[in-house]
Amino acid sequence: MFRKVLVANRGEIAVRVMRACEELGVETVAVYSEADKNGGHVRYADEAYNVGPARAADSYLDHEAVIEAAHKADADAIHPGYGFLAENAEFAAKVQDEEGITWVGPSSDAMESLGEKTKARTIMSDADVPIVPGTTDPVESAEEVEEFGEEHGFPVAIKAEGGGGGRGMKVVESADEAADQFESAKREGEAYFDNDSVYLERYLENPRHIEVQIVADHHGNVRHLGERDCSLQRRHQKVVEEGPSPALSDELREQIGEAARRGVAAADYTNAGTVEFLVEEEPGRDGLLGPDANFYFLEVNTRIQVEHCVTEEITGIDILKWQLRIAAGEELSFGQDDVEIDGHAIEFRINAENAANDFQPASGGTLTTYDPPGGVGVRVDDAMRQGDELVTDYDSMIAKLIVWGADREECLARSQRALAEYDIEGVTTIVPFHRLMCTDERFVEGTHTTKYLDEEADRSRFEDAQERWGPDEPSASADDVDVVEREFTVEVNGKRFEVDLEERGAAPLANGGGSGGQAQRPPQQTGSDGASSGDDTAVAGDGESVTAEMQGTVLSVEVGDGDEVTAGDVVVVLEAMKMENDIVASIGGTVSQVPISEGDSVDMGDTLVVLE
Repeated sequence: MFRKVLVANRGEIAVRVMRACEELGVETVAVYSEADKNGGHVRYADEAYNVGPARAADSYLDHEAVIEAAHKADADAIHPGYGFLAENAEFAAKVQDEEGITWVGPSSDAMESLGEKTKARTIMSDADVPIVPGTTDPVESAEEVEEFGEEHGFPVAIKAEGGGGGRGMKVVESADEAADQFESAKREGEAYFDNDSVYLERYLENPRHIEVQIVADHHGNVRHLGERDCSLQRRHQKVVEEGPSPALSDELREQIGEAARRGVAAADYTNAGTVEFLVEEEPGRDGLLGPDANFYFLEVNTRIQVEHCVTEEITGIDILKWQLRIAAGEELSFGQDDVEIDGHAIEFRINAENAANDFQPASGGTLTTYDPPGGVGVRVDDAMRQGDELVTDYDSMIAKLIVWGADREECLARSQRALAEYDIEGVTTIVPFHRLMCTDERFVEGTHTTKYLDEEADRSRFEDAQERWGPDEPSASADDVDVVEREFTVEVNGKRFEVDLEERGAAPLANGGGSGGQAQRPPQQTGSDGASSGDDTAVAGDGESVTAEMQGTVLSVEVGDGDEVTAGDVVVVLEAMKMENDIVASIGGTVSQVPISEGDSVDMGDTLVVLE
């Protein structure tokens, strides 16, 4: 087993990996950006290293900085968690080439083969795994999208080769949309995955999203650990996952599980991963989906997933520990017949979003109250604690609530109890939405599909739930005025040291500094040219400003000086919380200023475009 593992990630998944390491007697190393200097994963690790500023491309996605931190810490393994570099075959190859450092994950060759969706489709087809009709080579033009739609029918899904979780995927309803959606999908692929190649699939109108957890060692053993149902989604982003699926018969469940095993075995895959499928829902079905139901390979996630906890709860198998053991060369100690599914588990993503406002991500806030639930069958994976400030530079997840029951009925009842106990104030979350779903007829019956939230659910009920169960607006406490906490962060050769002091009756320092140490200042966000963005940007004139509705990164600027725009025109495309957002003009006019450019980071309220 390893001596010391560097976790190349942040937040709750970094803490989850570190806990598995601790139980195996392995020391842990955190890496952090300046935005995460007070992050929970930094507190939990045995040691921590700064790898750059807030912008992910300059910190968590910086290959050399992460590997350098591993060498400084004398770590002998790197675990990527999920997101960031977890599915980056180039980074995996670099780690594999580093002497004395082991990559905890599949080989870079397997990642490349299965991470690029067109290659993955070819491998699966050769292994007799059903695939959705589509292209096996990247498409180069919008005309190809139109031709595919004419042959197979609209809608058509354009997907980024390196994509996943709905990112880099666009749905084309008609030929008129092909050009815009083609460019948008390529832009997201480049922004998120440094790969603008896209491919096409027939878009299934009303599917179930079913995924199979697999683990495979270096001795030829491949096991599947049952399936998870991830059909409750909004804009292709999962919000609730459960296992086993309430929609599948045992016969269909076995077919899908064995298909997953065949596919990963054909790819010479090792370590943990997930094979995702779409199952066509039968119109007006009554009962479970039988063995004749159509299911199609969607993609392989060559990493651990957010929802791995569901599988751990119903199988009793610690997937993170097995990731480490497999990477260390150990053989799986259980056969396929030894995998038993016990009870039912549901995972609720506790995101800092307002479901009543189209799941709008929070732009900031402080956890003035954070009291997670407990009791039988309740698990909370988190990294934040009461008093922590919300970091909005990355994603909106605060925690994951995983609930187990002897059956789905008990699991839902226990989930209602646990969600009601979850006390969070200072930041708006989707806990009220989850409480509503536990009594939602379609979800309780298990007949929901991936389209339910976006196209069928009554959104007014989201507003009612938020009003009924949402937190009150935070108010200042008089006690806070009298106590000043000074947090000193000192770095020596990139390694972090902390000193916390508390003074009563002292004035707060402007930048958190003080005598006795070099305190880190809050990171200043910069644009692609190195110039600061946000409030420091000088905007002159008396025109009408189009401002950022959230913190994010500018993906594209659709207008220039002198352009005429009308109300409703898209002026800027902004990436926030892994979602692409069109910023539109509320009035018409002539563009007089564009103080931002592609790649800039902006804060909520920053001026994007000025109209005269």
